[in-house]
Amino acid sequence: MTVSEAIKNRRSVRIFKNDKIDTSIVKNCLVNATLAANSSNLQLWEFIHVNDSKHLKKLAKACMNQSAAKTASQIVVVVTRKDLWKKRSKENIKFLDKQFKEKFISEKRHKKALKYYKILIPILYFDVLGLLGSIKYFIFQILGLFFPVVRQTSNSDLRIVVHKTAGLAAQNFMISMSSVGYDTCPMEGSDTLMIKKILNIPKSAEINMVIGCGIREDKGVFGPQFRVPFKDVYRYI
Repeated sequence: MTVSEAIKNRRSVRIFKNDKIDTSIVKNCLVNATLAANSSNLQLWEFIHVNDSKHLKKLAKACMNQSAAKTASQIVVVVTRKDLWKKRSKENIKFLDKQFKEKFISEKRHKKALKYYKILIPILYFDVLGLLGSIKYFIFQILGLFFPVVRQTSNSDLRIVVHKTAGLAAQNFMISMSSVGYDTCPMEGSDTLMIKKILNIPKSAEINMVIGCGIREDKGVFGPQFRVPFKDVYRYI
């Protein structure tokens, strides 16, 4: 399929056929998920690909036994990993150092990027029990009186940033699945604490999305797709 065809073909499928799907193909679609745009290239995400029948049953229960979970051949859980910002920063720095050593980037760009990851990212992400968020917020608001600044600096702001990043990756995954003829259903209704226990996910991580995967039943798509008129959501300036 073309990208446009895959997007139009993607629907939230509520009932899947009893057919198995190829785990390697799903895994390749998750590789595409990792190519999504993301904030500061920190890639603060994790994808848990579940194919084991026992875990699938437990996850279906955690997802309120909704049909999209009960009938799914496989399930992908998208997890935010804000707690890994230090590790991801170091990996970016290592990559930048290699790029500079191999002369793929200039010394000026290298120094600028290093300042970003060594100074700005710690300022934004470092916190102690959420106490520094308010302090950073007021400092940046004052600075904003004189020049443009990043204003999303609190712990809750950064949680939103990380979840947006994970959502972009999830969409990459679902469009990729659609392009190979597989279907998905992103599910909001779930007991996230139960899911974290089932999959042994760290307390510091958060569930972004649970995605049922399989091949759609004819009755699995509940009617034609509805979208509000494009003119209601589009502004041209």
